[in-house]
Amino acid sequence: MTSFQSKLVSRLSPYVPGEQRHGADVVKLNTNENPYPPSPQVMQAIANIEGDDLRRYPDPEASALCKALADYEGVESNQVYVANGSDETLGLAFMAFFTDKAALQFPNISYSFYPVYCKLFDIQASPVALNPDFSLDVNAFTDDAGGICFPNPNAPTGLSLPLTDIEQLLQRYTQGVVLVDEAYSDFGAESAISLIDKYPNLLVTRTFSKGRSLAGMRVGAAFGNVELIRATAAVKNSFNSYPLDAVAQSAAIASLADEAYFQNCKQKIIHTRNTLANALQSRGFTVLDSSANFIFVSPKSVPIDAKTLYEGLNNLNVLVRYWPKDPIQDWLRISIGTDEEITLLLNAIDQVVTEHG
Repeated sequence: MTSFQSKLVSRLSPYVPGEQRHGADVVKLNTNENPYPPSPQVMQAIANIEGDDLRRYPDPEASALCKALADYEGVESNQVYVANGSDETLGLAFMAFFTDKAALQFPNISYSFYPVYCKLFDIQASPVALNPDFSLDVNAFTDDAGGICFPNPNAPTGLSLPLTDIEQLLQRYTQGVVLVDEAYSDFGAESAISLIDKYPNLLVTRTFSKGRSLAGMRVGAAFGNVELIRATAAVKNSFNSYPLDAVAQSAAIASLADEAYFQNCKQKIIHTRNTLANALQSRGFTVLDSSANFIFVSPKSVPIDAKTLYEGLNNLNVLVRYWPKDPIQDWLRISIGTDEEITLLLNAIDQVVTEHG
């Protein structure tokens, strides 16, 4: 049979998201979603959308949202860019800054969309090994890189870098863009947005999916100097002039306006994260010090391996994330749910461990 696909398709290894299983008895802790609903102000903003808002194209520059983000972060509107989720924001940045360059460097254990984008956009990739304890040493990035990209906190480890380490890297590496992916920074990491005026090669990406419970809306943002934002917008306008719909723009603006609700949800997640980490450590699990809305845990000191535990939990409709690859094949990533969901998780873990003990 004749194949009609291009050579591009044959080289792709698409990103595989966490399983989307639904049902009243499913404890879904595998996709790092916020366990709490969006702010009531968000729901009201959605309810206030009128027919004309949907009949007409949305503001292609999302000017009101960029202004709201700029005010919130203490920067200028022309230093902000928004797109359809942080994945699209990252993808556009990869096209704008890393094509036709020397190899892009990123951690070898990190967000698995980075190598996917490299294959899609024909970008050379040069993964940098983490330390044995999964921490990232910024000195491992070399000066001959065509660009540098890393999450802070990292995924799936949850470990974060202090801002001093990021600034140390920026002081040394000036010949390419440093992209800091802050998808999970709401839960404990220091944001690098405060450095964008000082370092013209710094681009910081954020999302409304995790801290603000808007994963279903797909709202992402980038912060950088005017030239970086202008370059990213040029790629966007060569691909999709209207990446963020009117409903999403209104919802995101309303979310930024309700700071008390955001802070309350964030603190509840951090408290539950710490409670879960302590509970697992008391059971003999190794738990990394997370700054995200998930934890990275290993049962290697418990009489069960990660794959068996993952499968046992899956059979009980408790979903967590597992990657059968070196060096994380002995680890599980567990999203932070409500206190009730965490109780169900711990009960399920105890059941599976007992059955295989």
